[in-house]
Amino acid sequence: MLLNTGRATQCVPRLRAKTRRVRSDVSAVSTSKATPAPGSRVPDAPGFDQAAVGKVLLIRLRSIGDVLFTLPAVHLVRANFPRAKITFLVRKENAPLLEGFREVDAVIALDRALYRQKNLKVMAMETLSLLRRLRKEKFSLAVDFQGYGETAWLTRWSGAPQRWGSVYGAGRSWAYTRAFKRNNLIHPVEHNLSLLEECGLYPTPVRNDFTLPNHALDEARQFFAAQGLNVALPTLFIQPFTSEPRKAWPLERHLVVAEHWRKCGVQVLFGGGPADRAALEPARQAGFPVSAGASLLVTAGLMKLSTLVLGSDTGLLHLAVAMNKRVVMFMASIAPGCPHPFQHPEWVVTATDKRSIIRIEIPAVIEACAQAFAEQGADAAYSGIP
Repeated sequence: MLLNTGRATQCVPRLRAKTRRVRSDVSAVSTSKATPAPGSRVPDAPGFDQAAVGKVLLIRLRSIGDVLFTLPAVHLVRANFPRAKITFLVRKENAPLLEGFREVDAVIALDRALYRQKNLKVMAMETLSLLRRLRKEKFSLAVDFQGYGETAWLTRWSGAPQRWGSVYGAGRSWAYTRAFKRNNLIHPVEHNLSLLEECGLYPTPVRNDFTLPNHALDEARQFFAAQGLNVALPTLFIQPFTSEPRKAWPLERHLVVAEHWRKCGVQVLFGGGPADRAALEPARQAGFPVSAGASLLVTAGLMKLSTLVLGSDTGLLHLAVAMNKRVVMFMASIAPGCPHPFQHPEWVVTATDKRSIIRIEIPAVIEACAQAFAEQGADAAYSGIP
């Protein structure tokens, strides 16, 4: 649990509009070597001419959080191959996320919905189209960050002379020219970076920068205006649900936290997916704006305009972190290998016994939010309980 600030029931009346940029010097990845000049050879990869790498294929099909965990690795690939064309293979529902990966030049979207139709002709056409595209591109290097049987096979099929992969067991090493077993004791971002460095790429200063498209930010501003929200005022964005119910803190507790901060003068906005509309009806009835059903990038824009994002270990919280937004994340623990906010394990709130998210108490969450607001620069003294 976060350290006691003595302000668990206090409010932040005003915040500076611009938040302080978070530190990026706590990564476990070494940054002692400089980026190689084009044409030099990648170390520890005999016969691998960097200048010959014209096209790079990166693979991570799912999910939102796991795709985001490849972002620093994408930055590293671009730093090592400044002239290469980088293509990212991802599931169709996650493809919009790649708009914020500035170093990615092209996206191949795998449409899983077509396979669920169980129409053999449609399935065959989709598969053949994907396989033709992979071969036609003539990739020099393919990197599989997922390591499933399906992604291993697609990596091999790409025909790239260099194929690197993260695997769960030796049985899938056949697909790669260099394969490394997944390390579950480090953050997934650090594992992806380690894979690239073990395969010979030069480490560079770690970056985790998601660039929100302007159109998404504009739509988010329109949503704020339509809901009577002021972008200049402190705003708490709450993402109460996850794809795994065991990771979610109860909605009724979120509502208590939301009411506390509303009484303190903080705007509160609830987010969610289209399937969450009915479940979020209690928040709507309580008078809180609800953005359930907004697109992924517009939701990112809403978080970008907010001061603080509160929720569990879910892709949207990791997206907020990649946009340099302050988050408070519920987790059962921060044991080695857990996907805490990258470079910021101190942004996690846990139960005192580290056993279950359901055991996290409301005062601890209010305290964590108060600390987060304070870190971003309150201009006046705290007021008491509203």
